[in-house]
Amino acid sequence: MNFIRKIFSFLKPPHRWRLSVIILTGIFTGIFFLVLHISMAASYLSDDPKTCINCHVMYPHYASWDKGSHGHVATCADCHVPQDNFFRKYYVKATDGLRHATFFTMRWEPQTLMIKDAGINVVQENCIRCHIDLVDMVQLVEVTGRSAAKGEGKLCWDCHRETPHGTVKSASAAPHALVERLPSVMPSWLNIFLEQGDDNK
Repeated sequence: MNFIRKIFSFLKPPHRWRLSVIILTGIFTGIFFLVLHISMAASYLSDDPKTCINCHVMYPHYASWDKGSHGHVATCADCHVPQDNFFRKYYVKATDGLRHATFFTMRWEPQTLMIKDAGINVVQENCIRCHIDLVDMVQLVEVTGRSAAKGEGKLCWDCHRETPHGTVKSASAAPHALVERLPSVMPSWLNIFLEQGDDNK
C-alpha cells in the first residue's frame, strides 16, 4: 500500500500545474478514444471479413474472396490467422493489426501487397487443417513456408494460384472491385450539426 502511495505522490503534479495537467490529460484521453472510434479498433477483435476492408486498399482482396470459391465457407481469419490455440490467434491478430494500421495510416504500403513469411506459414497450416483429407494423400502435410522456401516441397497455392483471391495483387489491378460501402465514422450528432450549417448558407 505504501508503494502505491509513493507512486501517486511521485506522479501528482505540483499544485500550480494541477489544472493544466487535468485539462491536458482530458484532451489526450479524448484524442485516444476518438482514434479508437475512427479506426474501428474493436472490430479487429472479431472474425468478421468486413473488418479487413476498414482499409480501402483491401477492397480487391475482399471482393475477390467474396466472389471466389471460399467466399461462403471460410472467413479471412480462417485462412490468415492461426486456429490451433487462443493465445497464438490473438497474438497474430494484434501484431498483424498493429503493423497493418501503422503501414496503411502512414501510407507506407507497397503498390503490390505481398504476404510475409509468418503469414505464409499460417496460411499453409490452415490450408492443411481444412483440406487434410486431400493433402494427406499427396504428402503435403509436412510442407511449411520455410521448407518450401528451401525447395523442399510446394505450398498449396503454388498450384492453386487463383484460390481464393484470383490474380488480384494490387488495388490498381482491380479498379472496379465493388464492395459495400463502410458506415461513416462521423458521429450522427455531428452529421446533423453539419447539415444544419449547410442549410443556413
